[in-house]
Amino acid sequence: MAESAATKPVAIEIRGLKKRYRQVEALKGITLKVKEGELFAYLGPNGSGKTTTIKILVGLARASEGEAFVNGYNVEKESINAKRQCGYVPQAINLDHELTVEENLDIHGRLFDMSRSYRRERIDYLLEYVGLKDRKKSPVKELSGGMKRRVMIARALLHEPKVLFLDEPTVGLDPAIRRKIWALVKKIQMDGTTIFLTTHYIEEAEFLADRVAFLSEGTIITVGKPQELIDDLGRWALDVVENERMHTLYFPTQEEAKRHAVLHPGAFSVRRVNLEDVFLSLTGQRVG
Repeated sequence: MAESAATKPVAIEIRGLKKRYRQVEALKGITLKVKEGELFAYLGPNGSGKTTTIKILVGLARASEGEAFVNGYNVEKESINAKRQCGYVPQAINLDHELTVEENLDIHGRLFDMSRSYRRERIDYLLEYVGLKDRKKSPVKELSGGMKRRVMIARALLHEPKVLFLDEPTVGLDPAIRRKIWALVKKIQMDGTTIFLTTHYIEEAEFLADRVAFLSEGTIITVGKPQELIDDLGRWALDVVENERMHTLYFPTQEEAKRHAVLHPGAFSVRRVNLEDVFLSLTGQRVG
C-alpha cells in the first residue's frame, strides 16, 4: 500500500525562522514542513524572502533566529551532514564556461569526496538522464540557456541528495524550453527526490507543485494545494474595466460570471482563476 502524505517523514522543517540584514527583516518567523517526496512551491514577489530561505536551508546564510532541518539534520548545528542532503540550483548560471560539461560535474563530485569511478558512473548516468549525453565533452560556453540549466540540475543531483532546491530554475527561458525543464523536474520527483521550488511563473507552480506557500514581506500568508486554494476563491474570474480601472470578481461557475458580466457597461473578460488571483486577493500584490 502506498504511503499517504500524512504519514510520510518530514524532509524540510522550519521553525520560527527569522533573518535580519541590519535594519531590514527579510524573514519574520517562518514555520513550515515539507514532506518527503513532495514538490513544494514557494511563491512571492521579489524581496519577499524566497531566496533568503533557500540560502539558509542549504547553508549559504545563517538565520538570525529559529531553526531549520533538512532530512532531520539541523542546518546550523549539523551543517556538513545537512549540506550532503541538499542539491541546489541557484538563479544565476554559475557554471565554469571555459570547462566542459563533464569537467564542471567532475569538480562537484570531487568536492563531495566521490571516488573517481563513481563520479564517472554518475556523470554518464545523469547526462543521459537530462538528455545531454552527447554534450559531455562540449565547453559550457557553447551550450544554450536551457542546456546550461539542465547541466546545473545534473550537477546538483550528482551526489544523490535527498532534497533538491530549485531557485527560479527556468528564469529567462522560452516557453518550449521551460516545459522541457518541467518534465525533467517531475521525473526527478517521481524518482523519489523532495523538491523545493521558487518561481515567478505562476503556471509553473500550478502544473508542478503538490502544495504551495505564498510569501509576502518575509511572512507566509497561506499554504495549500493549488487547486484547493483556487476553488476556495472561485473557479471563474470576471475582469471588468470601468472608469479606466480594472477590478476582478470571482464566481464558482462560468455561467454565474457571465450573468454578472451583463450588469457592467465596461469592457470585460471571463477566464479561469489561477494562483496569481489567490495571491492578489490575499495581498494586493502580484507574484512576479
